[in-house]
Amino acid sequence: MAKAVTTGALLKCSYGVAPTPLMVLPISRVLAKSMPMANIMDNKPFVNILPFVLCNSSTNPAVIAARAAAFGATVPGPCVPAIVAPWSGGNSKVLVGGKPAVTNESKCRCTWNGSITVVNTPASSITL
Repeated sequence: MAKAVTTGALLKCSYGVAPTPLMVLPISRVLAKSMPMANIMDNKPFVNILPFVLCNSSTNPAVIAARAAAFGATVPGPCVPAIVAPWSGGNSKVLVGGKPAVTNESKCRCTWNGSITVVNTPASSITL
């Protein structure tokens, strides 16, 4: 069963080196366990999705530059999330601020080919 996702949920990127928390602004005023719930448009870099510390994607310009500076050695570069589309797999039957709710099964894509997923959420006991 899909679970509600709120601010503080841990996100993981397939190319990132560390998880990062999801930041949901309390704009929609929909709460789960006293925390703002996420909708599919909570995908803004540096607002909702923070950097995953370092990136290992070979398509990321920062990684390409770091590898060039290291004479071709495999070196991660700074993570700068570049999200261009809403979360996919949201629950269209549960609306948060008029948009489908993000669930623990939702995914988001980064321009640098990373797949961002929800690792855990503080509202894991709330089924959508």
